[in-house]
Amino acid sequence: MSAIAEAAPAKLNLYLHVVGRRDDGYHELDSLVAFAEVADRVTVQPGVARIALRGVDLPPVGPRLAISGPFGPALMGENPAQNLVIRAAHALAARLGREADAMIALEKVLPIASGIGGGSADAAATLRALARLWGVPVADQRLYEVAASLGADVPVCVAGRSCYFGGVGEVLEEAPALPQTFAVLVNPGVPVPTPAVFKARQGAFSAPARFTGAPADAAALAALLRERRNDLTEPALTVAPVIAAVLAALDDTDGCLLARLSGSGATCFGLYADAEHAAAAARSIQAAQPRWWAKAARLLPTPADAPPLPTGLTAPSAVTRAPAPPVPFPDTGGWGVG
Repeated sequence: MSAIAEAAPAKLNLYLHVVGRRDDGYHELDSLVAFAEVADRVTVQPGVARIALRGVDLPPVGPRLAISGPFGPALMGENPAQNLVIRAAHALAARLGREADAMIALEKVLPIASGIGGGSADAAATLRALARLWGVPVADQRLYEVAASLGADVPVCVAGRSCYFGGVGEVLEEAPALPQTFAVLVNPGVPVPTPAVFKARQGAFSAPARFTGAPADAAALAALLRERRNDLTEPALTVAPVIAAVLAALDDTDGCLLARLSGSGATCFGLYADAEHAAAAARSIQAAQPRWWAKAARLLPTPADAPPLPTGLTAPSAVTRAPAPPVPFPDTGGWGVG
């Protein structure tokens, strides 16, 4: 079989309300999620099957991971056993009762630890690509069960389309169709650990704030979102004060309908009614701040043939989380991380 590629698009929390906290410490959320047309890319192909060497049946050496792209070096120094792509491959293989024999290439173009689901999107793309490689329907409930064991953002990234996100990531529900909208994503190059942001959060919890009617256009969408917020903005500012400058830079661009932090940051986004204003805004911000990452992108529409969202997923916990792959981790044999 030839190589199979899947995009891992950036996830945007158009609004994000923290609505409670469970006894185990996980926060419950209410969020409208959309995906932008700027993405990492995961490519998979068959790996080495079991081989016999001197009469001994050896296990496959996979999965093996090759990392490239502008943000690839930031991942290369990490323990491969903790990489979400590798963990996703092992977890899906275990769920399917098969070997995790695959060659995986990750082109990393999205910033690391930036609030746009980069690692989660990569894991989700890996699950979708391996499902196709191994002959499993991409709407199979098992993909979502594995996704929920990997992290809160992974199930919604498997879906890869606009929807409401609830619980601690395991509840996905249909959202109204979003109008054609363009975004500018800006990251100041400061990683923001999600646990640090939640630790800094104070005050009362918010109420869910879902709407049912489809906004007529980008301006109507922005108006609805202005009635909502990202509850993690204030705590994120205590971790990375530069976020305030990013939001101000987006607000100052022509045609910006709304500027907001995504997730726990530090990536912020501005919404625009047309591609021209978005492209001009990205150029002006990049020119003023050459060390920042700024990209203009369309918000992805929901495909007409999108499968139903999953139901009945188990919320992630210390018990249900997928374990790291066994140690020692297999060597990369020249394919490798790099």
